[in-house]
Amino acid sequence: MPTNIQLLLTINALARSTPWLQPAMASYATVAGFVVFSELMLAGWWIARRRTDLSAVAAALWTPIGMLLAVAVNQPITAIFAERRPYMSYPNLLILAQHSLAPGFPSDHAVYAGAVTATLFLVSRQLGCWTALAALVMAFARIYIAAAYPSDVLAGLLLGAVVSLIGYLLVRRVLVHLLCLAEPTIFRSLTTPIPRTQLAGSIMGAS
Repeated sequence: MPTNIQLLLTINALARSTPWLQPAMASYATVAGFVVFSELMLAGWWIARRRTDLSAVAAALWTPIGMLLAVAVNQPITAIFAERRPYMSYPNLLILAQHSLAPGFPSDHAVYAGAVTATLFLVSRQLGCWTALAALVMAFARIYIAAAYPSDVLAGLLLGAVVSLIGYLLVRRVLVHLLCLAEPTIFRSLTTPIPRTQLAGSIMGAS
């Protein structure tokens, strides 16, 4: 039996033996997980704007864009592979996922988790580590509820990270330039919480 299937069956057996964990994992694998990653993205922006490095702010603002881009890139890939989900191929599994006819390789959920994780590492290593943990739990949860194979989530995490990072590297200079242009405008609060008068005073004091 392939390792991929063995691991799926092992995790599914774990799901059967942990009924107390099933509601939490089913929730996190769907709506709750998306809420967690939304909060992590907001935390990334909140942390970045308290620094003087506009690259960190650019990375934080790019994170949701990179996530959407990665999910969009994944759509034709899933259509090409057209992989049936585990619960369609193995009806004897404990199925906690809602049935979907959408193909499962690579996993969309893992793609957005990988994309968010990759760019939040550029904002803060500590936040990146917490996001990586959230991404691993998301990947595990998708297998736990029988919505994805281990290979689906592994490919999704890698694809999301690569697409988001490449996208950021391509637009970083443009984003930083736009943030510089935003300094004298009403959009200045995107880059820093320091009022203009206070910032000007601190600069004059330093000089």
